Amino acid sequence: MVRDPSRDPEPPSVDEVLDALADDAARRIVAALTEPKTASELSEECDIPLSTTYRKLEKLTDASLLAESTDIRRDGQHTTRYSVSFDAVTVSVDEGAEGDGDGREFDVEFSRPERTRDERLADLWSELREET
Repeated sequence: MVRDPSRDPEPPSVDEVLDALADDAARRIVAALTEPKTASELSEECDIPLSTTYRKLEKLTDASLLAESTDIRRDGQHTTRYSVSFDAVTVSVDEGAEGDGDGREFDVEFSRPERTRDERLADLWSELREET
């Protein structure tokens, strides 16, 4: 399974993003992702139990903070790697529309890295496979 938050039609809620980042272990995982890594590598590097690492990775991915990709190996053992999917995350407080009584609203915006040529090619290949 490959999940790329930049392609999600529905952005995560402010609550999902803040909840995912409120956890120290999750922040250590994000900080350790200077390059794509497996859950096992992150578990060892961050000194977090593997079962906890998987839960944190799931939460961070659901919040569009991480992308996951699958390395296909000839021996049939596929490996999932995780990478940071943002350059910056901005949480802002906006004034509600005048007279609507809603007051202030929170909003979250992501600045995403530009997709590489290989990533764009993989997207095209995926779309082609879905059509056939």
